[in-house]
Amino acid sequence: MATTKQEMDSKLAPGEARSRGKQIQDLLDDETVEVPWQLRDADYTYLGSEPLDRNHYISQEWCDKETENLWSRVWQLACFEQDIPEVGDHIVYDIVDWSFIVVRTEPDTIKAFYNSCLHRGRQLVECDGAGAKAFRCPFHGMAWNLDGSLKVNPFAWDAPQWEESDNSLPEVRVSTWGGFIFINMDHNAPSLEEVLGPIPEHFSRYALEDRYKAVHVSKKIRANWKATTEAFMETHHVVGTHPQGLPMTADINTQYDHPSEYVGRQICAHGVQSPHVEESLSPQEIFDAFFGSGQHDVDNDSRLLVPEGMSARAYAAQIMREQLSAVTGVDYSDAGDAEFTDSLMYNVAPSMSFWGGFYQNTVYRFRPNGLDPESSIMDIVILRPVPKDGPRPKPVPIMHLDFDEPVTLAGETMGEGLAVVFEQDAINLPWVQKGLRASGTGKVEFAHYQEMRLRLHHRLIDRLIAEGEAAAAS
Repeated sequence: MATTKQEMDSKLAPGEARSRGKQIQDLLDDETVEVPWQLRDADYTYLGSEPLDRNHYISQEWCDKETENLWSRVWQLACFEQDIPEVGDHIVYDIVDWSFIVVRTEPDTIKAFYNSCLHRGRQLVECDGAGAKAFRCPFHGMAWNLDGSLKVNPFAWDAPQWEESDNSLPEVRVSTWGGFIFINMDHNAPSLEEVLGPIPEHFSRYALEDRYKAVHVSKKIRANWKATTEAFMETHHVVGTHPQGLPMTADINTQYDHPSEYVGRQICAHGVQSPHVEESLSPQEIFDAFFGSGQHDVDNDSRLLVPEGMSARAYAAQIMREQLSAVTGVDYSDAGDAEFTDSLMYNVAPSMSFWGGFYQNTVYRFRPNGLDPESSIMDIVILRPVPKDGPRPKPVPIMHLDFDEPVTLAGETMGEGLAVVFEQDAINLPWVQKGLRASGTGKVEFAHYQEMRLRLHHRLIDRLIAEGEAAAAS
């Protein structure tokens, strides 16, 4: 009598079980070009099975702990270098009850300051701007130079103490990578390089700094920022939330690993049917589902037919290579199928994610909505390769969507199919928050393997909070 997969899984150690069907490394074995070592590199360790207290998502007390001991100590994605290309260009970045001015002070220098007047605390800058010469407080007229030094004190005669001390705007740390600008309030925190870990090397093939910001949606969601973040850290939910993707997404075959304490990765294959689909689909059916989803558009009026003996995934990658080469003038013949079709997502705890690959790159940023433990802000950014012809496209302005405004409003720039996927997630999340409050157990459970990154996420948060509390008590 044949042994069932369930019986075999029961003999495995916790965290060792895998779904039926081809795993990512098996799919990579089928590629016709040399697979980059970055995709072969994997580092997974079982992280336990203990449940999490729901108060991490609903408690104001826990939210306050995060404000004090988490957000004040971690690197955060503030904006993009292309958002502030010229001296004097600046962005306002807000997190919980802090506000910062991120400004280009010299052609090759970027600084960030607390967005608060040193006189009576009035917020100096209310919105993003270009070409500023100084930052002047609208309340009493105090002004600071772009480098943070005091420029104007209109009542020096009445406040001589201002002339006797350094009244430069307090700075926070700034670091850059891949065209992104990061800030950190903690001058003793690990460097950005240490936090990013393997990411710069893993992304060295994709040159994100050379891409332009084609989509930027900032969506308010009625759910805790961690619940929102974690909805994009696993593919278990595809069968329930995105069933239209099952014919072309190897959802539960996804590979998960955590190359460092801060970094978790998932590789999810597309152009491959889900093990949840019982009937065997033809390569043509899978291919049609892949491009018919609206997430990938082919500029061709006629139906494309998968060549005999070729997989849907391989043909989809071939079409996408040809498309991108026509746009950029770059030869991608040495790029693997996975680098065109698959979701290569790297999460950097606690609040940002970066997608690798050549075709386009998605970036996520997650934040609390002020001091409210039960609402959050999710930024969705899509970076696209610069066309070979014409000027470099300018970065798009942010499309701000309130709680009840659907992500599908961004369908024209994002792509209708992709906007639908994000809206499906956005619809789920308020019900997740309501369900957490209604819980009869008070606990949240995580799967051993597919939700490993969620567990890693909380381990880091818990550690930083514990360290912050210990330091405050000493």
